[in-house]
Amino acid sequence: MKRIELPRMELLSTKINSALRCLPKLLVTGLLCLGAVLPAAAQQRAMLDRIVAIVDRDVVLQSELNQRMEDIRRAAARDGRELPPISEMQGEVLETLIMENIQMQFAERASIRYDDDTINQVLGNMARESGLGFEQYVQALETQGVYLQTREQVRQQLTLQELQRGYVNQRIHITDQEIDNFLNSEMGQEVISADYLIDHILVPIAASDDPAVRSAKLRYASELVARLEEGESIPEVRSQAIAGGRFPLDGTNFGWRKLDQMPSLFANAVEPMSIGQIEGPIEAGNGFHIVQLRDKRGGTEQIVKQTHIRHILVAPNEIRDEQDTIRLINDLRRRIVDDGEEFASLARQNSDDASSVVAGGDLDWVSEGGMPIEMEEVVEELEEGEISQPFRTQIGWHIAEVLGRRETDLSQDYSRSQAANMLRNRKFDLELQNWLIEIREEAFVELVD
Repeated sequence: MKRIELPRMELLSTKINSALRCLPKLLVTGLLCLGAVLPAAAQQRAMLDRIVAIVDRDVVLQSELNQRMEDIRRAAARDGRELPPISEMQGEVLETLIMENIQMQFAERASIRYDDDTINQVLGNMARESGLGFEQYVQALETQGVYLQTREQVRQQLTLQELQRGYVNQRIHITDQEIDNFLNSEMGQEVISADYLIDHILVPIAASDDPAVRSAKLRYASELVARLEEGESIPEVRSQAIAGGRFPLDGTNFGWRKLDQMPSLFANAVEPMSIGQIEGPIEAGNGFHIVQLRDKRGGTEQIVKQTHIRHILVAPNEIRDEQDTIRLINDLRRRIVDDGEEFASLARQNSDDASSVVAGGDLDWVSEGGMPIEMEEVVEELEEGEISQPFRTQIGWHIAEVLGRRETDLSQDYSRSQAANMLRNRKFDLELQNWLIEIREEAFVELVD
């Protein structure tokens, strides 16, 4: 069985990395009841655990403190790090547990909970990062005896992150003047400059390649470009070319990057390109490069296609099954198209979309990508003023009408949104620390000797 390491997470008030708590907390009432239900040997073991801190309506147990200390020791041994003196470290770890406890009580009052499906999704991601399938990963955790510990560790981390985002973000206020000042700064200009997403293929050349081989590789790269220009995608061409084995291929996945974060060879080629355009073969010292601009965001131009639409949504419910819903949506379309009844009036009377029912089903101008994919596919094919045939999405049956189409430059909105997010992120850590200090001061905490 492949041994895997537990994920290491940053503790909230210390630089020590460790796993989060592994066992559900035993409340004081639970401890008092143990003697009535456990045999004598179990009672003796239970008495070995004790309360080390009372935190508002909850407690921190000695077993939790011991487990966290052990986690830290194991992590330090694995990484070859030295630890501070045990007495110093124990006080810091206890304070961390107290702060986590306070926040988890906040989360409980705010009804922040993550279901098992969400935890499984996170574990699935962790499994892929470990090079294992989900079942293999779970089995490996169970073999190490840490499966339940890992699930609770993930659940608590997600809960704390959501709690902090909710409470701290509402304390942060970004003014228009702050945004203007940031956008006018050198850093602001860098932030709002365009980001590029490129696909890349490299046909490598070696110093030992003679002119004939270099010419053959250049012709091969040109053939790949021709295939791309005929509509094939770079991933398809790359995978087929690798399988064919004519020449070895390479290609860096750059992800989203600004021009000054790319090699100058690519920056010079990419800057004037339009989305979908292909450039190459571009000869460099290491081979022949082919690049395609897959997407672009930000910059001085952010042209977005928008559609002004209205719709009527009819969803199945307790008194209307799927077939009744289909009959109703078809009848509404007939009344609009054949009988000439007002779309807006029928929407106000029948639509189940609470966000648009008052406006007669009007969704206003919606940017490309802002609708469910099933709806966007239908709307894309409609002429202005045309009523769609009934169509299904995850939430129910719709009919839609296109009232207008336009292209809008959202560069300013996008830039200001980027600036606001940057400023918010700058303020978050400081405001988080202020909030943690406040809730610690307001909490009732008693250390038990």
